[in-house]
Amino acid sequence: MNTPASTAPASKRPLDASELKQLAATTEPAAAAEACACGLHRAAAWESITEERWPQALMQKVGTLRDEDIAEPTFEEWHPGGTRYDSPDAPISVRHFPFNRCDVFRCNACGRLVLRYTEFGGYYIDHRVRLLDPALVTSQT
Repeated sequence: MNTPASTAPASKRPLDASELKQLAATTEPAAAAEACACGLHRAAAWESITEERWPQALMQKVGTLRDEDIAEPTFEEWHPGGTRYDSPDAPISVRHFPFNRCDVFRCNACGRLVLRYTEFGGYYIDHRVRLLDPALVTSQT
């Protein structure tokens, strides 16, 4: 990938595990990322973030893991090491829940990449984010 990911348009085709890992590996957060106004450095595991807290002005969508051809993606999770949904070290398996419902965003200020999806409950809508750690991306299908 010779084109910097920050200038690449967001594709409608979902990223596969190797593309997601490559995107994450080629992105270096700025040295001052901890102090960035986006505040996303704290989201090592899934964190609820309201629309009011979502730093819309700083975020750029750079890809998706959602396959538009699948009307109802699986809710099956993948935790071979005994992790849980909310574990910071849970593997990122792009074809399993909740990753199969995520969009990938980059903070234009600090360069951080985050995964974002919306949890729809019976009486609520909850937007959730998690930092993209390339070491956790797995090609499990």
